[in-house]
Amino acid sequence: MRISPAAYVLLLALVGGTGSAQTAPAAPASGGPQPAAGAPGKSGAPDAAPAAASPVNTPSSLLRPSLSAVQEALNNLKLDKWKKGSVRDEAGDHVNSLLKDMQANLPPLMAAADAAPTSVSQALPLTKHLDAFYAVLLRVEEAARVIAPGDQIPPLQQALLQLNQSRLALDDRLQAEAAAQEKQMVEMQSSLKAAQQAVAQAKSAAAATPAQTCKPATPAKKKTTKKPAPTAAPNTPAKPAASQPASPSGTQQAKPAAGQPQGQKSPAQGQQQKPQ
Repeated sequence: MRISPAAYVLLLALVGGTGSAQTAPAAPASGGPQPAAGAPGKSGAPDAAPAAASPVNTPSSLLRPSLSAVQEALNNLKLDKWKKGSVRDEAGDHVNSLLKDMQANLPPLMAAADAAPTSVSQALPLTKHLDAFYAVLLRVEEAARVIAPGDQIPPLQQALLQLNQSRLALDDRLQAEAAAQEKQMVEMQSSLKAAQQAVAQAKSAAAATPAQTCKPATPAKKKTTKKPAPTAAPNTPAKPAASQPASPSGTQQAKPAAGQPQGQKSPAQGQQQKPQ
């Protein structure tokens, strides 16, 4: 018996399905209820989901979807089915210029704006160029509504609407950035003015208060140690006077002999005192 290819493929699919079902791990049997997804665990705290980083709205991220829709709509236009005339020729020139502009001029302008997302001056050339680009695309859409087949008009109108919305979104973003920078500049100027006023007040207060003269430091007093008074040697005889006073008669009195009382005169002294 021959098996058709379709039946063979079906048989292989059935065999593969049963094999995968057999090799699938069975869920662990448990008597208690299983915790629901996102329910808190044993610690009581729910599982924290990783916070997604907020995307930065660069000018290119706002414009690329609408520009892709415009490029696709322009490439799908079939100008040979439009009514012949100067309107079709002018629309063809506009389509070619728009496609070339999207390849040559818009990418460097968007790159310069993306390099400084918060800079208004870097995004202004891009917004001006988009205004001119939108005006030319609007002429093509108006010509299509006059001489183009009905099936080519809606895609072009939709692309024009998307470009206008993205262009307005970029303008709103630049306006918000300009307002934020202006507010920051006003706050910086006010804080700088307050700091200058505080410095001026501090200088005026310092000039009003008299300067305090510092007293010279008193020199430290030196500790003087008193020398002990010399003590007289014990049992030292006093030295005799160098000279005795003269007697009234002008003669020197003789010293009393040893053992003689001081008030008693010697016989020799009595003889000398007699007048001659």
